[in-house]
Amino acid sequence: MHHSNTPLDTRRLTRPADSDQFIDLDRLLAMTRRRLSLVALCAVLGLVLGGVFLLVTPPTFTAATRILLDENLTKFTEEREARPAPSQADSMVASEVEILKSARLARVVVETLDLHDNPAFLDPPQSPQGWLRSQLRSLARLLSGSASAGEPTEEARIGRASAILQQNLVAERVGRSFVIDVKYSAKDREIAGSVARAYAEQYLSDQLDANFDATQLAVTWLQGRLDQLRSDWLSASMAAERFRAENGLTAARGELVSEQQLSDLNNQLVLAQAETANARARYDQYKAIIDSGEESAVDNAIIPTDLAQGSALTDLKTRYLSITERAQEIEARFGEDHPQAAALRNQGRELRRQIFKELRQVTESYRTEYEVARTREASLRENVGTMSGESSATGQSMVKLRELEQQSSALGKLYETFLARYEEASQQQSFPIAEARVISQANNPVSPSSPSKTLALGLFVTLGLMAGAGIGGLLEFRERFLRTGDDVRDGLGFDFLGYLPLLGSTRSTRTQASTPTGEPSALDHTGSSLLRVAVFSPASLFADTLRSAKLASDVLLPNKPSKVIGFVSVLPREGKTTAAANFAGLLAANGARTVLIDGDLRNPGLSRRLGSQPKAGLVEALVGRVAWQNALLADQKTGLSILPAVVRGRLSHTSELLSGQAMGTMLEEMRSHFDYIVIDLPPLGPVIDARAFAPLADGFLFVAEWGATPRALVRRTLQGEPLIAARTMGVILNKTDMKRLPKYGSAGGAERYFHRYAAYYGEQSG
Repeated sequence: MHHSNTPLDTRRLTRPADSDQFIDLDRLLAMTRRRLSLVALCAVLGLVLGGVFLLVTPPTFTAATRILLDENLTKFTEEREARPAPSQADSMVASEVEILKSARLARVVVETLDLHDNPAFLDPPQSPQGWLRSQLRSLARLLSGSASAGEPTEEARIGRASAILQQNLVAERVGRSFVIDVKYSAKDREIAGSVARAYAEQYLSDQLDANFDATQLAVTWLQGRLDQLRSDWLSASMAAERFRAENGLTAARGELVSEQQLSDLNNQLVLAQAETANARARYDQYKAIIDSGEESAVDNAIIPTDLAQGSALTDLKTRYLSITERAQEIEARFGEDHPQAAALRNQGRELRRQIFKELRQVTESYRTEYEVARTREASLRENVGTMSGESSATGQSMVKLRELEQQSSALGKLYETFLARYEEASQQQSFPIAEARVISQANNPVSPSSPSKTLALGLFVTLGLMAGAGIGGLLEFRERFLRTGDDVRDGLGFDFLGYLPLLGSTRSTRTQASTPTGEPSALDHTGSSLLRVAVFSPASLFADTLRSAKLASDVLLPNKPSKVIGFVSVLPREGKTTAAANFAGLLAANGARTVLIDGDLRNPGLSRRLGSQPKAGLVEALVGRVAWQNALLADQKTGLSILPAVVRGRLSHTSELLSGQAMGTMLEEMRSHFDYIVIDLPPLGPVIDARAFAPLADGFLFVAEWGATPRALVRRTLQGEPLIAARTMGVILNKTDMKRLPKYGSAGGAERYFHRYAAYYGEQSG
């Protein structure tokens, strides 16, 4: 420690890099202990708020029903393909979920249950937050001028009720199954149960209506198509019969061999012509179909059964018709933009291309067959012409007749096919079976689903704990005050001399005796008891800390037979005067010749606590009005001499008085009469009196209020006062709350073990 007028070693005032930045587990535990009461208070407050929330929040009841999408219900009424792929199944279930959530179905439920005329449904009890939201919406509508006057119309009430239904309804798929879970929440348990049941019923009814409408459309279309096909078939049959009658194409039998041969040739020719006509008809028919384009060819083609491709075409055509029918059903139910309808149309187009390709091959085979039949017919015709010279008119007539007959036969088969499909659709229309069923019926809920008492109370308690921890953490991380000796040593770089307990907080610091009676003393005054704590309680921690300060002054000032020690602080009312008076009183009580000077000429707190009002003091001694020896007051109990400060009015040159030649001369004279000269100086900072007195002092004892003096303020103040910093012998933390001090001690710090030394300070050990 340097005691000469040397610059401050700024390294002593530098905060170690790790001391305030690194937070270890011990520090976190210490913070928790310090703020445990705050966290507990916030948790209790959260519990109270949770109870209030449960009291003011109306309960909500939830009813649930489960619907299974089961295609097996219609397996006896219509042919179905294999179960759809997983992606298609997902789309199907998602589509049904959206149907349940739709506004149309909500409107049907509202009208079924008359919810738009139910006040309990439209205006249920509201929670505080719900009431606040409704008031804000009403205020917004009022400010915007959109508030409508008069009673709302029925359509408006239905729309509002539908919106409430959609808002409180939850429909979701259960896992990867075909089960849809439908839940509805309401403030009334009966409304919740009735709405959930009505949703299931109306959904099944909607499915039946959709199936019936789709089948009705198909039956209507097939009916019109059947009428047209029947008319065409009858016309073709009548044309064939008229042609036969007009041309006399009847079979005649002769008895001559030549006639029989001719008849046989004619028969063979007729058969050949028939085959040619049949082949040509089929070829022309399929060629016309191919020439009409892919879509028309696939729709109008007749599947042949006499070729190898017939079975393949039949399968393709069957698949194509089934997919087309399914696509039409889905489009009728969900619209043309539905993803499954689009997928089915794509599959139909692919099948149509395959069918058209097969039709081309069939047409080519029929062309070859026709060419063969025509060649055979020409050969027979030549033979018949050779034998009988019969003209080709009859043969042509027969060909024409066969052609007419084939056309009539084709139309008849087509008519039969459509008639069978019409009958099938008519039968399906008569089966009222939906592809879904309810597997879990909704009942009126017994207990509310929300708010959960346990969850709500737990949540509020958790929020309270979090708030308490947050506030406590904020307070801790904003903690910038001097609390422990480590704060002094690490944060300021000065020696720590000890704690002065908050007077009156513990038995060790409580004044045990009153001022003795007898001869008047300088400290015989009701306000002077705090100035003699160390004298009345010599075995207390308070007195022990002052002894530590005396030891520091003796060690650091070994060559000073008479020591001038100044007591300073940064802020007013930190207890500097009390510490100085008790320090001087303890020195005097131990036999040292000690004088206590009240150097705070602007606010002489020490002098105001004296038992009598002195007529002269430090100012009068410095200006030469009285000798300083005549201005001294004596404490008869301790032998302490006191030089008060008698201030009459505001002094503007106090710093010149404290640093002037007169002050230096007086101190030199006092050194020959006293071992210790203790001076109570004004606080540092804006007041420059202590700075002015610094060259005359041998050392300073710095007093800081525990938990109230910021470290940064002390550091910056001493950095601006290098001479005082260089002569500071140590720091004393005053007004220490000894009950709270252990909470701020670090792991292994002495602060956590002060209670074990209670017996040494005249107290019972804990």
